[in-house]
Amino acid sequence: MNTSAQTLIHLDGVTKVFFTDEVETHALAGIHLEIKSGEYIAIAGPSGCGKSTLLSILGLLDSPTEGKYILNGKSVADLPLSERARVRNREIGFIFQSFNLIGDLNVYENVELPLTYRGMKSAERKERVMSALEKVGMAHRAKHYPSQLSG
Repeated sequence: MNTSAQTLIHLDGVTKVFFTDEVETHALAGIHLEIKSGEYIAIAGPSGCGKSTLLSILGLLDSPTEGKYILNGKSVADLPLSERARVRNREIGFIFQSFNLIGDLNVYENVELPLTYRGMKSAERKERVMSALEKVGMAHRAKHYPSQLSG
């Protein structure tokens, strides 16, 4: 572990409980986690152990029932939805198992969309989108639609 690196993610006692009319499901119980800059981690475990719930909390798609979540030195567990969206757009990235692309947009437009929400100017968006597509070997597919891609 890199002890001198900046702590990017800190969870302290994070718990997540899902409530329905009939059942109370404890998905996470008192999770303590620290991830520093430059570290790579893997979240592994059997089905139903809370991996997806943990990722949803880390990605600000869900909130913990209890506990603290510090991202880049700021408490983010109780942010309003609009601020969560802003933080997700600027500070968090997900790689999904499936495409999760918008079917009516081509590859270029799908990659460009979050940059548009960020308010980035067109010329900078174009440069960033093409650079990203080139890095992953997809520049030649920029005009393709999700239905025209394979896994």
